[in-house]
Amino acid sequence: MIGLIISIIVIGLIAGALARLIVPGRQSMSILMTIVLGVIGSFVGGFLGFLIFGADSQDGFFQPAGIIGSVIGAIIVLLIYISVKGRGARR
Repeated sequence: MIGLIISIIVIGLIAGALARLIVPGRQSMSILMTIVLGVIGSFVGGFLGFLIFGADSQDGFFQPAGIIGSVIGAIIVLLIYISVKGRGARR
């Protein structure tokens, strides 16, 4: 159980950091927010992968497609975060 939690945190950090590197512009986020971004992105990427490809989670946790899906999901979540945050700043 603790290994799964640590794995989720590490994958979340990697996916969130890659998403922040890919999306242009400055994102003022802490490391904790980057991990949260990656974890939420993993869920979004997994859900989209299931909808599009019908992927089975029983195939294993560490898969290249799963990590790529996590990064794509994190990019989507980051773009939504930037657009929502940008709307609130304008007056």
